[in-house]
Amino acid sequence: MTTATITKAAIKPFIQERLAAYQALALDIHNHPEVSNYEFYSADALIAQLEKEGFAVKKDVAGHRTGFDARYVSGKPGPTIAFLAEYDALPGIGHACGHNLFGTYSVLAASALQPFIDELGGEIRVYGTPGEEGGENGSAKGSFVREGFFDDVDAALCVHPAHRYGKTTASLANDPVDIKFYGRASHAAAAPEKGINALEALLQVFNGINGLRLHLPKDVNIHGVITDGGVAANVVPEYAAGRFYLRAANRATLNDVYEKVENIVKGAALATGATYEFGLFQNSVDDVIVTPSFDEIFFAHAQEAGVPADEIDTEAKTSLGSSDVGNVSQVIPTIQPTVSISDDYIAGHSEEFKAAAKSEKGLQSIAIAAELLALTALDLFEQPALLEKIKADHQESLAKGN
Repeated sequence: MTTATITKAAIKPFIQERLAAYQALALDIHNHPEVSNYEFYSADALIAQLEKEGFAVKKDVAGHRTGFDARYVSGKPGPTIAFLAEYDALPGIGHACGHNLFGTYSVLAASALQPFIDELGGEIRVYGTPGEEGGENGSAKGSFVREGFFDDVDAALCVHPAHRYGKTTASLANDPVDIKFYGRASHAAAAPEKGINALEALLQVFNGINGLRLHLPKDVNIHGVITDGGVAANVVPEYAAGRFYLRAANRATLNDVYEKVENIVKGAALATGATYEFGLFQNSVDDVIVTPSFDEIFFAHAQEAGVPADEIDTEAKTSLGSSDVGNVSQVIPTIQPTVSISDDYIAGHSEEFKAAAKSEKGLQSIAIAAELLALTALDLFEQPALLEKIKADHQESLAKGN
């Protein structure tokens, strides 16, 4: 038997041996939901497991207090492969996107490969990336990219729970922006001429964006809310604020949209006499660049592992949402396929999804996701020519995507 055959045969028993511990870990994280950059309990739980598995871990990285960088480095040359871990929950509803499973998948997959890296050569990393759902200092993968954490990484992998097995989905670039106007308070009836209406400026932004929609590409989506519109009807609002998501199929288009929206804000300020602030309230999010040949490796192993072909959604799809996995995909080959945690359709960010993320099928998905991730990464370690082909395919996809 070859080394590769021996390693491949050992991965599944390793995962099964540790499965109960990792299922308990996923349930523990599910029971302690934490939002962007407050994932102290969840990050510590994953870090403790990684340290137990022999990884050296740095905490508080890339400007994120709940981010981490776990590494196992061999003494031999070889590729550097990163597994991405998410563990944030949604405000109010909790783990209704299944990130309690997401992080656990990656940690178990990396741990299943760790015993063989000294012989294989190269390096395994697990990057703990907070706030995928956005929010305070959200979308941490953007920070990891900006701070150079992927400069010496060959490829990145992760798996997202879903109602079906499916290949990596293209998604939209997203610029989350805050718009704030500052005016002057005055009595709205007795001395309206002495006031500067910040709310009126914000309403003009909404109207301006609605007019802009007629002249935007079909892939652009702009949506927003008023977060502060004043406190009393008889007082001219001296402060008003709104939050908007600006989305487009690719970064180049979105940069143009960003500029157009900022011009609308400037115009509203000029028209009303208000001053303004406009800008990102967290990291920007890039569109996902899909590398089909990378996904093909993952799903070849899925068929070998007995995942029924009719349960795998093979159609190329584009999500109307956004993920900071896109930021990573802009710089190195990256996959984020999905595994099933429900026999029936469940919408993301719902109570049904939250329940599925701790269900028997959800917990069983840890074994299959970790196995497929580990085997896909093993192919990259064992087959340099395959890794180079994936890199070339990624560059081709990147050129088409932008």
